[in-house]
Amino acid sequence: MRIALAGAGAFGEKHLDGLKNIEGVTVTSIISRGLEQAQEVADNYGAIHATTELDEALARDDVDAVILCTPTQMHAAQAIACMKAGKHVQVEIPLADSLADAEEVLRVQKETGLVGMVGHTRRFNPSHQFIHNKIVAGEVNIQQMDVQTYFFRRKNMNAKGQPRSWTDHLLWHHAAHTVDLFAYQAGKIVKANAIEGPIHPELGIAMDMSIQLKSESGAICTLSLSFNNDGPLGTFFRYICDDGTYIARYDDLVNGKEEPIDVSKVDVSMNGIELQDREFIAAIREGREPNSSVAQVFDCYRVLGELEQQLLR
Repeated sequence: MRIALAGAGAFGEKHLDGLKNIEGVTVTSIISRGLEQAQEVADNYGAIHATTELDEALARDDVDAVILCTPTQMHAAQAIACMKAGKHVQVEIPLADSLADAEEVLRVQKETGLVGMVGHTRRFNPSHQFIHNKIVAGEVNIQQMDVQTYFFRRKNMNAKGQPRSWTDHLLWHHAAHTVDLFAYQAGKIVKANAIEGPIHPELGIAMDMSIQLKSESGAICTLSLSFNNDGPLGTFFRYICDDGTYIARYDDLVNGKEEPIDVSKVDVSMNGIELQDREFIAAIREGREPNSSVAQVFDCYRVLGELEQQLLR
């Protein structure tokens, strides 16, 4: 399996680190905004090709699939370009920053029949897999999820502290993780509400947001998001179930009494990004739909589109 990776920044390198652990996978091409950066990352990870142009990589015979870790605003168009070039594609979350673009990606995926997957990593984190397995086994049902997504990002910087060429978004990026996860764990979302705080004068985005969700099962979710929170940073999930409470902090899981739960045997790795990439590669090899396919996560973007319309009123 020969992979091209577009977007050689902080998150792109997480994928490259995960791909190193998957048997039979070769990273052929690295695409980045600057050729010097692309070449440096290609050298570090043994890729034979570096470029600033996605089309150049798509024209290569030694590229079977593409992983897109590029700015949000490019995701939909680039995912479509990959599939139209005959390449399987995994696009990092979010699939798009509008419902119309998400619909077009889904249309092209159905038209081409290629594997199209979205990086909804929470589906793959062992902590959330543990809860999902219990739900599927009929051992627990979610009554409520309480989720906090908190960063301190008053300047446009990436995870490495470097200036970003694009602006992140609480609704279309960070809320997408929880909206999809809640539906994955509790059923289709049938009601959604959102309010947002003041718009940042330079970034042009809301820095604080609150979202309420209700699923067809009757479960509810309260999601608080902020770019103004000066620690602790990250996303924290509290699952209030009919039989127990669980708190997930990335790949760590504790019960309501803060007693650790061992999730090391849930999957072959504790790295959610690696597990996500393993699913992408396996789906291509086995000719099947992956978990977190474009079709499976599309309803998340329906909900985000509805919330955006609320916020515009």
